[in-house]
Amino acid sequence: MSTATIGAATGYRPSRTLTVWQEWRRQASRRRTQLALGFMVLLPLIVLVAFQFDSGGDDDNGGGEFASLIDLATSGGLNFTLFTLFVSAGFLLTVVVALFCGDTVASEASWGSLRYLLAVPVPRARLLAVKLVVALGYSAVALTLLAGTALLVGTLRYGWSPLRSTVAAEIPAGEGLLRLLGILGYLAVGLLVVAGLAFLLSVLTDAPLGAVGGAVLLFILSSILDQITALGSIRSFLPTHYSDAWLGLLSTPVQSDDIVKGCISAVAYATLFWSLAFWRFTRKDVVS
Repeated sequence: MSTATIGAATGYRPSRTLTVWQEWRRQASRRRTQLALGFMVLLPLIVLVAFQFDSGGDDDNGGGEFASLIDLATSGGLNFTLFTLFVSAGFLLTVVVALFCGDTVASEASWGSLRYLLAVPVPRARLLAVKLVVALGYSAVALTLLAGTALLVGTLRYGWSPLRSTVAAEIPAGEGLLRLLGILGYLAVGLLVVAGLAFLLSVLTDAPLGAVGGAVLLFILSSILDQITALGSIRSFLPTHYSDAWLGLLSTPVQSDDIVKGCISAVAYATLFWSLAFWRFTRKDVVS
């Protein structure tokens, strides 16, 4: 018998104690997962219905940048999807990602089931890794559902037309779809900051609401600080500084400098937060 198996139960394999598929099914059965994903499908339908009530003569929507965006949104499925992402990226997607990543560990602790999972025994690093992968997976599913539903209903209602924007000339539909996928990919990378921060807070607290709300509030605080020009070059180190860099994908030619910087910043912050989460959890005295 090898030293690695001394003291372990017969047939025990740490790699089989909690699989990604098992955790995926556990999270799928939770009401918050079902409601969050359901709302991602419902939101484009709500926006579509709201557009049908637009009389076109309302002074509140008759001018300005937002009104021009609404006009573009009804000019094709690609533009409707772009509008849906535009109105969702600042807050809604942040909340959804924070919900999936901030609730995953803290909820187990608040229910008192975390210590039972570790008593299976599931290695701590594996438990955290599986929960992180599943949380990121559901976040990606939510983003895909939002964009996919918007593209489907927008195309059915407004047709398949070139992608238009307020910053550049229209882009052919085929190329526009590729650029839309690029925007979706950049948003996913940018949201890794929220995922990392929420996951870290989920490890640090037993209150799911505190982890989710804390991540959202800190992200909003970063966005507010980024608007203060007096901070100068310090703003470029804020995690939200490049949150709008995806607009560069709508220009001709594509402006990619800020996109690259934004991806590097998001990955760096997320890696830092996840590293701190693993470091803390593997040393934490779990009593709940």
